[in-house]
Amino acid sequence: MDLLNTLVDKGLRRELPTRDEALAVLATSDDDLLDVVAAAGKVRRHWFGRRVKLNYLVNLKSGLCPEDCSYCSQRLGSTAGILKYTWLKPDQASDAAAAGVAGGAKRVCLVASGRGPTDRDVDRVSETIKTIKDNNEGVEVCACLGLLSDGQAERLREAGADAYNHNLNTSEATYGEITTTHTYEDRVDTVQKAHAAGLSACSGLIAGMGETDEDLVDVVFSLRELDPDSVPVNFLIPFEGTPLGKEWNLTPQRCLRILAMTRFVCPDVEVRIAGGREVHLRTMQPLALHLANSIFLGDYLTSEGQAGKADLEMIADAGFEVEGTDQVTLPEHRAAGGCHDGGGVCGSGGGGPCGSDAAPETSEPRTAADARTDLVAVRRRGAGTDLAPNA
Repeated sequence: MDLLNTLVDKGLRRELPTRDEALAVLATSDDDLLDVVAAAGKVRRHWFGRRVKLNYLVNLKSGLCPEDCSYCSQRLGSTAGILKYTWLKPDQASDAAAAGVAGGAKRVCLVASGRGPTDRDVDRVSETIKTIKDNNEGVEVCACLGLLSDGQAERLREAGADAYNHNLNTSEATYGEITTTHTYEDRVDTVQKAHAAGLSACSGLIAGMGETDEDLVDVVFSLRELDPDSVPVNFLIPFEGTPLGKEWNLTPQRCLRILAMTRFVCPDVEVRIAGGREVHLRTMQPLALHLANSIFLGDYLTSEGQAGKADLEMIADAGFEVEGTDQVTLPEHRAAGGCHDGGGVCGSGGGGPCGSDAAPETSEPRTAADARTDLVAVRRRGAGTDLAPNA
């Protein structure tokens, strides 16, 4: 397929595809899906080999959030029966992080619900970061605390944070339909604050919220312009008790196309399969490793994930290897900081018209009858409980 040959060539040169090319990936047929995965896999292996980076989430503070993000089980007004607790103490967070590191995680992601941290919260998280780093040699720490005020990113960096996560989630045009208590511009501003402070920026999306192909391409192109080092691709976990609790729009094939499009647009970036992979990719998860070079190990913030042991077996069975702490995740030009050119788009170039007319998607739209509610399990172990974590 001419389209895929063009996209592979551009990916190896870090050249930005055209919007039409990105849309064409999402419109490919199920008959062409393995060709799409193979093409995007060439780009993934060129920049990241067969390594898979493992990340581990620690939910520092669960629920009790004043924001109204429609996708979130911790939102204002959510009736989802999730764990609710206030801040973990630094030693509690460190113990939770140690379980993930012991399971093979290279990065620990510290997450707290809420609009954004107070200065006191930054002090608390800074102490937690130091405790984790003192107890776990070589571990990376990423903070995810919501919208940042001036100077907070710098303080987190001084405390030892390596990265900061703040997702764009969806396109600018439709953001107001998902959240009303803050804006898309607020999110962009926080990612830029993290960049400016010298933190590795992590920003991604959520697919499956009823968005169009154009919305998906818009948000991934916006992420390319922001130039984060890592792009987590979340697939909506429809929690009962949230406004999007009945949105079951994804098939495993659609998820693979979304990951492939993200890889083509962001070829040399750490693309992470994040929340919802077990719910929507299901038995197709190993194929997704040919597109993404990073996953979360074990459970998520408020839902249970695949058993950590099963994650490791899946990686090995698919012919991949867990990335070690002595290995650098990013390609040399990004790890050295040479790719953040201030222009926003790394390695971008012009592009011609789409190389071929894509066949229409053959999968039927999802309906309520396709809902796999049995795969959505509220987390009842790990941080905030007396039970051992899944790692």
